[in-house]
Amino acid sequence: MKSDEFKKRLKIYTAVVIALLVILAIRLAIVQLFFNEVYQTQAKDNRIRLVAIKAPRGEIYERNANILAANKLVYTLSLTFLQLGDQQQVINNLVSLVQDYYPDMTSDFIEDKIEKQKFRLFEPVIIIRDIPWELVVKLEENRRDLPGVSVVVEPLRYYPQAALAGHVLGYIHSINSEELARVEASKYSINSLIGKSGIEKQYEQYLRGKDGARQVEVDARGRPIRELVTLEPSPGNNLYLTLDMKLQRVLEKSMADTLKRLQVKYPKARVGSAVVLNVKTGEILAMCSDPPLDPNDWKGNLSLQRVPYYFPQGNAYNPMEPGAEVNRALQSTYPPGSTFKPVTGMAALEKGGVDPLKSLVNCKGAYWIAPYIPCTGVHGNVNYYTGMATSCNTFFQEMGRRAGKDAIVWVGRQFGLGAKTGIDLPDEESGLLPSPEWKKEKYARIVDKKYEVLQKQLAQKYEELLAEAQDDEQKRSLEKKLKQEKIKLEAQYEIDYGFETKWQAFDTFNMSIGQGDNDYTVIQLANYVATIANGGHLMKPYLVSRIVSHDNRVLKVFHPQLIHDVELKAESIRETQKAMLAVTQPGGTAHFLFYDFPKDIGVAAKTGTAQTGRAGDNQLKEFHGVFVAFAPYDDPEIAFAGVVEYGHHGSESAGYVARDIFEHYFGLKDHLAADEADKAKVADKIIEAEAAVENAIDGQPIE
Repeated sequence: MKSDEFKKRLKIYTAVVIALLVILAIRLAIVQLFFNEVYQTQAKDNRIRLVAIKAPRGEIYERNANILAANKLVYTLSLTFLQLGDQQQVINNLVSLVQDYYPDMTSDFIEDKIEKQKFRLFEPVIIIRDIPWELVVKLEENRRDLPGVSVVVEPLRYYPQAALAGHVLGYIHSINSEELARVEASKYSINSLIGKSGIEKQYEQYLRGKDGARQVEVDARGRPIRELVTLEPSPGNNLYLTLDMKLQRVLEKSMADTLKRLQVKYPKARVGSAVVLNVKTGEILAMCSDPPLDPNDWKGNLSLQRVPYYFPQGNAYNPMEPGAEVNRALQSTYPPGSTFKPVTGMAALEKGGVDPLKSLVNCKGAYWIAPYIPCTGVHGNVNYYTGMATSCNTFFQEMGRRAGKDAIVWVGRQFGLGAKTGIDLPDEESGLLPSPEWKKEKYARIVDKKYEVLQKQLAQKYEELLAEAQDDEQKRSLEKKLKQEKIKLEAQYEIDYGFETKWQAFDTFNMSIGQGDNDYTVIQLANYVATIANGGHLMKPYLVSRIVSHDNRVLKVFHPQLIHDVELKAESIRETQKAMLAVTQPGGTAHFLFYDFPKDIGVAAKTGTAQTGRAGDNQLKEFHGVFVAFAPYDDPEIAFAGVVEYGHHGSESAGYVARDIFEHYFGLKDHLAADEADKAKVADKIIEAEAAVENAIDGQPIE
């Protein structure tokens, strides 16, 4: 290459380099002069992490300040998505370490968690809460293979009484996308736990605290170097309930024992629910639904087999075949059976012309008007008191006829039947108090739908026949038959519509003894009998008595609330109270339960044996056992209502639960003392076993 040409190229390269350096210098000057603050902020953000500090939920106490829901510090395993590096490799490493403790944990599960949080990956992805200390150590030992995996300490809900009052307390669980869309975004994240049922859901806004935060400086590998600023979390507010823990324990124990006893004779008797309330205030003193629900099963270290929300491949929470998710005291409805008869009796008394003592009905074993519903026996001449005591169907069907459907429906509504009680728990069912208006609306839809199908079938039938017709004469014949069948179908529709949608006499007879379409919740039955007990004041049942801040300031107090005073004559209610007292006296269907009660603690009650109304059940052999009661008769304090599914007679099922409750409440028998004695015996056996082991270690024989 010639010297001149080389020098020329060198000058060009030099000029290019100088130009690039000038551009770089200008760019550097611009950055320094105009974007200095921006890049300083970005550099700071890269080394500063904002770590949320979970606020503990407010605690829940029963009326005597015994704690039902508390908090404990647990280890939570999570992922920081931006620090994962080789995501699949990290997930595989994590799964291999975790599977010793959670055998069903899979990489698919973790990837699904990440996918669900794909629009909020700036937040940690929570994998498992409440992991054991041994796993924490194992994860830390393998920290090098787990970039982006972290274990933090946070408060988590804890229920020290396990399943006691589980349905009342409810449970907390991970928030879902629908819930997240409804709540304030500033208060919840995709990793938040939220009340899903019971008190936890109803009072979520009071129980949840306000999360805090820590500013942490980290190095290039995301490891913390030092803490900068800490904003302390604010705990949630505490709730004090109207529940009495001892009475609650007696209720649940008695229900469980009763179900176990009944299953020998009635294998399907596996479900029961009951409510105990203060008749003067509406306070719920105890409420149970069996099979029980342990709220501890739903938070933190969740069972892979029980909770499909976390592990879709698992089965639903189902410790018994009937399941435990539902609080059957207010979320299931049942035919009341004969426990409805006081309503019929009061309707007849209100209508006039019925003397509780002198108005006699001759029971020969069945009512004499179609459909000739059989009675519980042949009772001869009965009045209001003996009719209630023997639960005579014949007497109350006659009272229903005399009162009429409108009076029965009116009285039922006065006592809150067929409507939500307004209790401070979510998802309460309203039940059903049947009426002519309801029947017409319901069965009009059913009849219309039935005949709509029949008309389509008829049209399709003749459409096919006409398509196959050989000539016009055959077509005309088919069209004539179609017209005739349409006329016939329309006539049958008018007949069926008129019959099905019109209130019939048998509807009144069925309703008067608590059958037919009657369907109520246990809490409704309890409030109804409490209203009879207190003389006609329909109170609103409630569970929370006060809300107190974490620093012990009373924020809100809940007082008894009157819904309305029933518009019945006081005499009608007094006579019904007397009639219900006769149920527990000699000759009454519940006498054997309360015969040994002191005279000053008289119990007024009503037993019920209700046809289930469920498809596939034998309506002549399978019944729900229903029982309502209040005591003491002279100055009522508490009311009870209970249902045992397939428990047959109310007196032999839920009646035993009522007896145990009244015995314990009035101090006649300590139903918890036996439990304490059993626990002491178990403790003694444990001590003996430990001593035997020590003796064996010393070379002495074990007996």
